[in-house]
Amino acid sequence: MTAHILVIDDDAAQRRALKAAIEGLGHVVHLADSDQAGLEVFRRHRNEIAVVLADLSTPERVGNGFLQSLGDLHASVPVIVQTSEGATHRAVEAMRAGAFDFLVKPCSSERICAAINSAIRFNRNGSQGRSVRRTRSGTVGFGDIVAASSAMARAVELGRRAAQSVIPVMLEGEAGVGKEMMARAIHATSERSARAFVAVNCAAVPHALIEGVLFGPDASDPAGGGQVPGKFSEAEGGTLFIEEISELPAHVQTRLLSVVHNGEIDGLNGKRSRKVNVRLIFATNKDLIEEVKAGRFREDLYYRLNVFPITIAALRRRKEDIPHLARAFVERFSAEQRLAKPLGIDAAALGLLTGYDWPGNTRQLENAVFRAVVLAEGPVLGESDFPQILAQRLSDRPSAAPVAERGGYEVAPAATAPVFDVASHGHASESPVEPAPTGRSAPAGDIAANVIISTDDAGNVRKLAEIEEELIRFALKFYRGQMSQVARKLGIGRSTLYRKLKDYGIDPDDPQKHAA
Repeated sequence: MTAHILVIDDDAAQRRALKAAIEGLGHVVHLADSDQAGLEVFRRHRNEIAVVLADLSTPERVGNGFLQSLGDLHASVPVIVQTSEGATHRAVEAMRAGAFDFLVKPCSSERICAAINSAIRFNRNGSQGRSVRRTRSGTVGFGDIVAASSAMARAVELGRRAAQSVIPVMLEGEAGVGKEMMARAIHATSERSARAFVAVNCAAVPHALIEGVLFGPDASDPAGGGQVPGKFSEAEGGTLFIEEISELPAHVQTRLLSVVHNGEIDGLNGKRSRKVNVRLIFATNKDLIEEVKAGRFREDLYYRLNVFPITIAALRRRKEDIPHLARAFVERFSAEQRLAKPLGIDAAALGLLTGYDWPGNTRQLENAVFRAVVLAEGPVLGESDFPQILAQRLSDRPSAAPVAERGGYEVAPAATAPVFDVASHGHASESPVEPAPTGRSAPAGDIAANVIISTDDAGNVRKLAEIEEELIRFALKFYRGQMSQVARKLGIGRSTLYRKLKDYGIDPDDPQKHAA
C-alpha cells in the first residue's frame, strides 16, 4: 500500500538519493531542505504523511525543537532521525523527545527502507495487530533477530550463509549478546531443522565431568553404567552448540579435535570409534588466539574450529537496535503475562534505554524490560519503570561531592578525572586525584600521589604489563570496585577484566593489596 513519506535533509544529493530509494518501494515522497520547510510541508499534508525521515547529522541541527513542533501537529506520526557516526548522543536526545527510530550514517538504502516500512506498519497498527515474537522456549529464526544496526545486519547475513552449509561456525562476542539465538537461527534455517538442537555450556560443567557430558559414559565409565548419552549422541543428525569452548580442558580438546578432523569419536578403554553426524556451532566470549598464545587452547584445534567466524557486537556498539529490542520485549512479555492489552513504552523510556551502555548486553535489557512489564502499574512504561537504569544514569552524571568527603574542597564537576603525568617519577597512590578548589591550586602532594610513571629508577621505560596492572588497580580504587564501570572506562570487556585480575593477582575488593 502506498504511503506518503516526508524527507527533510539539507543535502540536495542525499534528498535525491532518498527520494529514488523510497519511490522504488512504491511510496510518495515529499522533500524539504530545512526543519521549517519540513513543518510547512507537514502542515499542508498532515493527514497524508505516514512517516517523517529527518537528518540530524550537523551539530547545529539538534532537532528536538522540530520534534516538539511536529508532535504538536500530529503526536502519533513516527519520526526516523539520521545522525553521523560518533554523534549518537544526538539521536538519543531525539529518542527522548519522541523519535520512533534512528539511523547512523553511512547507512544503506536497504536499511533506510526497512526502517521506513517498520514505521509505516507501526503507524497503521499501533501497538496492536502485530505478530507476537517467540516465547523463550520457541523456535527461533533470523526474522526474530533484531538487526536494525549495520553490525547486526552483517552478522545475520553471515548466519544465513552459514545455514546453507555444514561448515563449523564460531560465534564470537561478549556474554549476553545473543550467540545462542544466532546458533538456533542457523539451525532452524538449515537442512537439519527437523532434527535436534542440543546446547552445552562448557563453563557450567565441572572439568571432571565435561568429557562424559559431551562424548557419553564411555568417556569415564568403562562399563557404560551411566546410561546417560553424550551430547553428541543427543544431537545426532542435528546441531550441537558448544558454548564457552575456551573452557574445555586440554585432554577434551584433543578428543574434540578428532571429532572435527575425522567425524568420529575415538573409543576409550578398547572400545571402537564411532561415527557422528552432527553440525557443530561453537561460541566464545574470549579472544581464542590469545588463549592459544597463552597455551590454554590448542592451536591446531583453533584453526579447525575458526573456519567461519561470526562476531556479534556488544549492544553498546549497536544502539540502533535498542528501541526495536525494547519494543519487541515489551510486546512479548505482555503476551506472556496474559495482559488484556499489550503495554506501550514512551519516548522518554526508550531514550533512557538507548542512552545506557548495557554491560550485560541484550540479556540485561531483556531482564530489565521483563521486570518493568511484571511490575507495571499503568498502560505505558516510562522512565520510572526502569529505576536501576535511571539511577545508573544519574550516578554517571558528574556532580560535586559533599565537602566532608572532599577534604573541604569545593569541587568543579568537570574535574573529576584522574591525572596521569608520564614525565614524573612518583608512584600511583591508593586514592583518586582530588580536583582543585575554586580559586586555589590543588596541593602538589595530591597530584603527585596519583601519577602513573613511565620510567623505572634506572631511567628505562617500564614494561607495559606493569603500567597496565597499576592502571587497573587505580581504576578499581577510583570507581570503588564497580566492575562494569571499571571495564567500560578502561575500554575492555568484563571477561577480559576478570582475566587480567587473575593474571595480575589483583583482589577486586582490595585492589592495592600486594601492589608493587
